[in-house]
Amino acid sequence: MSISGHERRRREEHQQRAYELQLAGGLKGFTRWTCYGAIICAITHFTWPGFRRQTLGLKAFLTSSAGIFGLVIGADENLLKYESGIRAAENEIRRKARNALALEGKIATEGEIRRWRDEQERISPPPLVETDSP
Repeated sequence: MSISGHERRRREEHQQRAYELQLAGGLKGFTRWTCYGAIICAITHFTWPGFRRQTLGLKAFLTSSAGIFGLVIGADENLLKYESGIRAAENEIRRKARNALALEGKIATEGEIRRWRDEQERISPPPLVETDSP
């Protein structure tokens, strides 16, 4: 089974968009959680004498660990939102294709759905999937 050039470009566009969303979400999460970690370390430093005696390296480790946690969670959240939107759009297209092919008296195989989709995209290009994230 060969993938058409159009399908390959569509997949590459989705991959690039997913990368951009992960990068933006990761940076946002990293910044937010690094600030949270630094604030918590500062508050703990001034309120707990046992923590005050700890080394600067440990405090930096705790702060950077919070930042790394935020990086991973932020990137993952953005990617999951994007994939969910893509999945919903794909399911809607497949539903429309099955209905249209059934009206034509055809069985909705993967090949038929792909041909129907290509024909529809030639008629009117699909809109980009939007997410709430930047």
